[in-house]
Amino acid sequence: MSQSIERRRFLAACTAAVAGSALSACARRSDRQQAAAPPEQPAAQEERPVAPKQLFSISLAQWSLHRTLFAKQMDNLDFARRTREEFGLDAVEYVNTFFFDRARDADYLAEMKRRADDAGVRSLLIMCDRLGEVGHPDTSKRTEAVRNHVPWMEAAAFLGCHSIRVNAASQGTYEEQQRLAADGLRKLTELGAQRGLNVIVENHGGLSSNGEWLAGVIRLVDHPNCGTLPDFGNFNISRDEQYDRYKGVAEMMPFAKAVSAKSNDFDEQGNETGTDYRRMLRIVVDAGYDGYIGVEYEGTRLPEPAGIVATRDLLIRVRDEMQAG
Repeated sequence: MSQSIERRRFLAACTAAVAGSALSACARRSDRQQAAAPPEQPAAQEERPVAPKQLFSISLAQWSLHRTLFAKQMDNLDFARRTREEFGLDAVEYVNTFFFDRARDADYLAEMKRRADDAGVRSLLIMCDRLGEVGHPDTSKRTEAVRNHVPWMEAAAFLGCHSIRVNAASQGTYEEQQRLAADGLRKLTELGAQRGLNVIVENHGGLSSNGEWLAGVIRLVDHPNCGTLPDFGNFNISRDEQYDRYKGVAEMMPFAKAVSAKSNDFDEQGNETGTDYRRMLRIVVDAGYDGYIGVEYEGTRLPEPAGIVATRDLLIRVRDEMQAG
């Protein structure tokens, strides 16, 4: 009887061993299957529509407030903040006239930069006037004019601007003025490029208001950092001669690194009375430009703030129309 009991114990032990081995093998297979299985994919998230990129952005040129500034009703240091708070714009274009003796004042420039940064406003460029003719026939005076721009280049670079705007004034025949202006601009542009800046020329009276002439000057300069700042309204070559503004802007747009939306007055529908903004902005956009267009109100009928708002709203309205197709 004891042998029988021992035999049954032996058989039971063998059975348990086989079962345990089988369970272990199953467990190993399960582990391998889990390891080989691809990880669970997260549930697909609902796609959110992406807003289309705007055709262009809008900035404020400081000249729009020139009467306010000259009357001391506003300080240059407050320009960036008021641009954001009063007009809802996030970029500015300075004019050196309003801080003419501050180009080398590091503390003043630091305060300008701090206030712009605090307001969330970008400093795009400085428009430079009263610094001499970069196309002067006298070599020494041309060199002096180039040298006079250097402190403003330094200021612009410190403020984070991409450009300084200069004038291409000269004297002589059509071809002579092109050659002289190109010579001064080439020297100026090389200095700007060293500082990471562009040198851009506005149509600003004389032959610079002739789009074909100015485009020819830029070609002669032949430098990627030299370009144009087409202004919708500055096409008076002289008292007796006016250049076609649409033709002029079209000729300058291939070289444009900034654009000025000049305005003077508006009709009851909010359209600018001297420039067809739909036609002009189509020229700008079709040239492939998608940067900032600066509001530059110069009228007298509307107060400056109202003129700025009217220009801004017209730009937005036409942009939205174009965006809608």
